[in-house]
Amino acid sequence: MSDTVDALILDLLEWISAGPRSYDEVMEAWRTSCPRLPVWEDASDRGFVVRERSDGQGLRVLLTPAGRRFLEASGRGGRMAGAGTAMAGRARPS
Repeated sequence: MSDTVDALILDLLEWISAGPRSYDEVMEAWRTSCPRLPVWEDASDRGFVVRERSDGQGLRVLLTPAGRRFLEASGRGGRMAGAGTAMAGRARPS
């Protein structure tokens, strides 16, 4: 199952890296009630994504540097270099 979840996490990271995504948009597209495919939860637990509140735009989801590295290591990270990446050193909101 790990290979399946990793592939889906890569899909999620690639989708987020293509441009700004609101938290609501991410939850609508990626939340699942299936305990066998916890894509959003696994990506978040692994530190690949971060939720960040921005003035006027609400809660957004961005890639962390670890998420960018995971995506690039898969060979899928060069498409939108830097887009949607959280700045290193930012605290993760609770």
